[in-house]
Amino acid sequence: MSAKPMRCVICDYVYDEKLGDPDNGVAPGTPWEQVPEDWVCPLCFVGKDQFEEIDV
Repeated sequence: MSAKPMRCVICDYVYDEKLGDPDNGVAPGTPWEQVPEDWVCPLCFVGKDQFEEIDV
C-alpha cells in the first residue's frame, strides 16, 4: 500500500490520505487503494485513472 500523495495529472489536485476527501465521502486516513473506484477529482471531476503517485 502506498502512503504517497496522488496528484491529478489534469489539474494538479493532490489527494493526501491523511486528509482524505470528506466533502466527497472519503474519510481522513483512507488509503488511495481504498478510495472508491467511482470517486472523482473534486476540482476537475476526472477519475482515479488520471492520478499519479508523487514524491514529497
